[in-house]
Amino acid sequence: MKKIVFSAALAIMSMPFMSGQNFDPAKKLIMAERLINSYYVDSIPESNMVEKAIVAMLKTLDPHSLYSDAAETKELTTPLQGNFSGIGIQFNMLNDTLYVIQTIAGGPSEKVGLRAGDRILSANDSIISGVKRQNSSVMGILRGPKGTPVNVRVLRRGEAEPIDFRIIRDDIPMESVDVAYMADPTTGYIKVTRFAETTPEEFRRALEKLKKQGMSNLIIDLEDNGGGYMGAAVDLASEFLKKGDVVVSTKAPRMGSEVDYDVKKPGVMQNGRLVVMVNQYSASASEILSGAIQDNDRGLIVGRRTFGKGLVQRPFPFPDGSMIRLTVARYFTPSGRTIQKPYTKGEGDQYELDMLNRYESGEFMNADSIHFADSLKTETLRNRRTIYGGGGIMPDVFVPVDTTGYSRYYRDLVAKGILNRYCIEYVDNHREQLRKTYKTEEAFINQFEVSGQMTDDLIKMATGDSIKYDPEQFSRSRETIETIMKGLIGRGVFDNSTYSRVVNKINPVFREALGLINDKQRYSSLLTGEAAK
Repeated sequence: MKKIVFSAALAIMSMPFMSGQNFDPAKKLIMAERLINSYYVDSIPESNMVEKAIVAMLKTLDPHSLYSDAAETKELTTPLQGNFSGIGIQFNMLNDTLYVIQTIAGGPSEKVGLRAGDRILSANDSIISGVKRQNSSVMGILRGPKGTPVNVRVLRRGEAEPIDFRIIRDDIPMESVDVAYMADPTTGYIKVTRFAETTPEEFRRALEKLKKQGMSNLIIDLEDNGGGYMGAAVDLASEFLKKGDVVVSTKAPRMGSEVDYDVKKPGVMQNGRLVVMVNQYSASASEILSGAIQDNDRGLIVGRRTFGKGLVQRPFPFPDGSMIRLTVARYFTPSGRTIQKPYTKGEGDQYELDMLNRYESGEFMNADSIHFADSLKTETLRNRRTIYGGGGIMPDVFVPVDTTGYSRYYRDLVAKGILNRYCIEYVDNHREQLRKTYKTEEAFINQFEVSGQMTDDLIKMATGDSIKYDPEQFSRSRETIETIMKGLIGRGVFDNSTYSRVVNKINPVFREALGLINDKQRYSSLLTGEAAK
C-alpha cells in the first residue's frame, strides 16, 4: 500500500518542470492543486479549491481585478447590457409581500392587465409572498428566456379571490437614463444612473425631448453613478465636444499600447451652458465624462471629489460562465491627469477605507481639507485653468454634504424601511383618489402636500416598529422627511421623474448647479478662469 502511494506521489513530483531559475511558477500551482486533490485527508470540491486560489492570486494585485462565479457574472453583466427577458414590472418586497410598483409601458405584464398595487403571491410553482425571499431570488424566478410563460397568481384590492395571469416573457429594457425633465424654462436635467450599452441612445432621446421643450442649457446628474462601459462615456462626451477633441486616453504598458479616444464627429450640443453634478461615489465612466468636460473647458463640474477609479478592466470569461475582470490599463484625462487614486498592491482592505478616511479628514464638509501636491498641478486645454491630478475629479464648485436635515430618527426611519413602507401603503390605499385628484405629474408636484395626519401616521408606524419618537430630532428632519415622502408617493403614482423633481429641491448639489447655470456671469468667470485670478 505504501509503495503504491509513494509511486503515485513520484509520478506527480516527476512532472516535466524546468529546474533552477527557469522553474515555471504556473506549473507549481498545478502541481499543488493535484497533490491536494490526490492526498489531502478530507474530500474537497476541486472547483471550490481552484476558485479560492484564483481569488487569492487576484488579491495580490490592484483593488479592481476580481473573479466572479457564473451567477455573480450574470448579475454583473446584465445591467450593463441594457436589457433582459422578464415580465416587465418594478416591484418592492414589503412585509414578505411582493407589491407591483409599476408595470413597464408596453411590457408583458401591462399587456395582460397587471396593475400597480397588485400583490404577487406566486409565479409558476414558486411561492413568492410570505416566505422571506430576497429581491435577487424573486428576480431569478420572474426572469427567464424570451417567449417562455410565467403563470402568476395575484391578489388585487377590491377582488375577493386571487387572479391568475399567464405572462409571456419578453425583452425588457433596463433604462440607465430614467429621469429627464425641464428644471426651468431653459434648463434641462438628465440623470444617468450607469453607463450601459444603450445609454448613448437613451441620452440622445432625452436630449431631443428636452430640446423640443425649449432647453438651451443642461445639467447632467452623475451623483452615485459607479460607471460602466467606457465606450458609453466616450459617446456621451462626444455630444458636447468638437471633432478631434480627446475624451480619454488609455495606457497599457505590458501590451505596449497607448490609445487616445477622440470625438469622431461634432456633437449635437456644442453650445449652451453645461454643468455636471458629481459626488464621492461617481466613478470610472462618470469620471471619464467629467474629466473630458472639465479638461476641454466645455462645462463646469459641481459637487464633491469623485471616487478615483481609473483602472481599465478587461473581462476574461471561462467556459463555465465564471469570469476574471483583470486590470490591463489606466485611464488618463485629456490633459494627462490620472483618474486612479493611489493604492498599494495587495492591500485591498486599506483601499476600502478610503471613503471613511475622507469623511474623517473633513473632505466632505470643506474643500480646504483636500490638499494637492504641486507636482500634480496641470491646466485645462483651452482656458489654462489650474486643475490637479492624483485621483478623482475635483469639482470646479465644491458643495459640502448637507447634514442640516439629518438625525438619528430620520436615519432609523430609512434604515428600517419605515419611510418606504408607509409610502407604499399610502399609495396602495389612495391610488384611485390620487389619480383623480392629480391628473398630471405637474399637478401633483405643485399641489400635493404631506399633511400633519400623514406624519402622525408615519410616527405611529415607526413607534410600532420600536423606533422611539424624538420630537427634537423629528423637527430637525421634518422638511427632509416630508420631501422624501412626497417624492416616494409621487413615484408610486407616476414615475421616477416625479421623485427626482420633488427631491432635487432639497439636494444642495442640484441647487448649486441650477443657480450656477442661470448665473451667466459667474459661469463664464469660472469657465475662463477669471474667478481664480
